[in-house]
Amino acid sequence: MVFVIAEIGVNWNGNFELVKEMMAKTKEIGFNAVKFQSFDEEIVKEHPNKKNLLKSSISEKNVEEINNIANHIGIEWFSTPMYSDAVDFLELYVNKFKIRETDGRKLLENSSTELTEKIFRTKKEVFVSCQSSPKKSNYYNHPNIKWLYCVPKYPCSLDDLNFKKFKEFNGYSNHCNEIIVPIMSAILGAQVIEVHITSDRQKEFIDNPVSFDYKESFEIIKQIRNIERIEK
Repeated sequence: MVFVIAEIGVNWNGNFELVKEMMAKTKEIGFNAVKFQSFDEEIVKEHPNKKNLLKSSISEKNVEEINNIANHIGIEWFSTPMYSDAVDFLELYVNKFKIRETDGRKLLENSSTELTEKIFRTKKEVFVSCQSSPKKSNYYNHPNIKWLYCVPKYPCSLDDLNFKKFKEFNGYSNHCNEIIVPIMSAILGAQVIEVHITSDRQKEFIDNPVSFDYKESFEIIKQIRNIERIEK
């Protein structure tokens, strides 16, 4: 069964009623997990939407409430830590971590960081986004890593994608707003698929340019599960 992740990310603006709705809808649609992001003020200090980014970040202040909501709804959650201290408080609640493409690129160069080393020490499952083939990395056969093909453009186009070496990856992290792309990744054998989700495409949520709404997400999940039935 393909493990399909709904990236809520920063599309909830720190609104707990909205995040409850989004987690409930992802569960209803058929996602296996939801994912968030964890960053500190230093990382986003130059961003024009710094205020909403910080409100949406999973931190020591809101992690327990997010965990309680997820447990009540019955859906797994995890996060992408972007600074090493975030691993410490996340580790108490999550079974997985995500490493973003910026940090994944360093692993391709066989250069670990304090953040990635701390994540690996937890011995939990790790999804790593990267655009180039991970096959030559010393971390390629790391027992806890699943490599996700990812083009770090927001959004990327169909022409930006190259699935020719997809067999060297374990899955796909989507930044294209065409629903055919995550479906195609399932046809090509992705074990893990991550897509961004939004409650409303018309609102000014930061990740909306790369996100699917509930209706589109339902169609993606339906087609992925159809592919699984055909392959049995």
